[in-house]
Parts: sequence; structure tokens; C-alpha cells
Amino acid sequence: MTEAIGHRRWAIPEGYIPAQSHGPEPEMLSHETACILNTGPDEARISIMVYFEDQDPVGPYRVVVPPRRTLHLRFNDLDDPAPIPLATDYASVIEANVPIVVQHTRLDSRQAENALLSVTPYGTD
Repeated sequence: MTEAIGHRRWAIPEGYIPAQSHGPEPEMLSHETACILNTGPDEARISIMVYFEDQDPVGPYRVVVPPRRTLHLRFNDLDDPAPIPLATDYASVIEANVPIVVQHTRLDSRQAENALLSVTPYGTD
């Protein structure tokens, strides 16, 4: 049996969803993704707050990752309590009731020569 690994709180200080895309959707739609891994025996109840330079934070967005599963959550798909605005700098904090691992990925397909960025955010308990 695999134990839960990771942290309960993750910060992604860099976020930006380009307003334009090049190529077929949904595969080549410019997006930001939080890849969330729950290796433990309990479901992970996730809360996401989004922060901006010039407006109040938005959230919490809520998702669940079942035990021993992964979720690739596109920030473009978050709409409750409000959609993430395109072409706007933002940051996010992801909190969970159990330890999880988070990786942040962006696909920027504004041009035919796509850019893919992937980093592991700062994790803390």
C-alpha cells in the first residue's frame, strides 16, 4: 500500500492563460494546468485561491481527487465562482486535506511554434 506523499499547501506564483491559440482545440488550446497527484488512501479535497495584481482574490475553487489517482486540472475550465480571465497575470494557492503533489504546466500556442512550460510549485504543510 502506498503512503500519501507531498504537501497540503502549494503555491504557484506564476500564472497566465494566453488569449489566443494556434491549432485544433481542445488539444492545442493555450492553457494552464495543475497536475495533482494523490498517492494516499483517502480522497483529496482541494481548494484553490487565485490572486491578481490589481483585484481581490477569487475562490475558492473546489475539486476532489480520488485516492491513488491523478487529476490534470485546466485553469481554463475553472468557472465557479468565476472564470479565470485570459491574458491576465495571476498566482494561485492550492490547499488539500491530505498530502498531494502538484506540478504546474502551461501550453502557449499563440504561434505555430508552441511553448510548453512545466515546473513544480513551492510546497509546504
